[in-house]
Amino acid sequence: MGLHDEARKQVLDAAIGMTRRGLLVGTGGNVSVRIGDLDLLAITPSQRDYLELGPDDICVVGFDGTPVEGALAPSVETRMHIAVYQARPDVNAILHTHQVHASVFAVLGEPIPALTDEQVANLGNTVAVVPYGLSGSETLMANIQAAVANKCNAFVLQSHGALLLGLDVERALRNVELLEKTAHAYQMALATGKAVCRLPEDVEAAVFDLLKSDQRVEVRRKRKAKEARA
Repeated sequence: MGLHDEARKQVLDAAIGMTRRGLLVGTGGNVSVRIGDLDLLAITPSQRDYLELGPDDICVVGFDGTPVEGALAPSVETRMHIAVYQARPDVNAILHTHQVHASVFAVLGEPIPALTDEQVANLGNTVAVVPYGLSGSETLMANIQAAVANKCNAFVLQSHGALLLGLDVERALRNVELLEKTAHAYQMALATGKAVCRLPEDVEAAVFDLLKSDQRVEVRRKRKAKEARA
């Protein structure tokens, strides 16, 4: 199996798995995986039922937007994915979902603060709100590229859904589940009307630094790989 084939299968498996769990609805949402250390990504096609796709239906696109493999049109949000990969060299997988509990905060336009050490160790110290932009628009792309500079791995897209990042597709999928768990718990806690406890600031900072350390290791690995090819 070639490098492109492996990435395409990862994208398809992730899309099918999330569809079956109700995290992607209809043809909404999209999945991408960075292909090795190249300026390429594999991404789901536009307006297709993920349960009816095969690996050959997954698109391979260059970071300049040039189609490389696949007969179908790539997701209309391909440029958004490219913008994230360019801004965050530590990220190797991106999942855009319409998961229900995270979407509550998307429609409220409210962030989720640091509530547990598990959350901060994987998602970062906040689940920030990305201001609204129409799907596929320059506005949305710019808003997301600005937001991901905070080094976190989970975001809610205002009036839209959620965006999850990961060092690899397995961790990105884990982040999807963790965001849904965190959003659900926070939603229920707010409904009690009582004060919600945040993680102590010193613990939040220490745990988040561990996540950023893993990210820095991946960035250094990519830099060395590019230097070796030069």
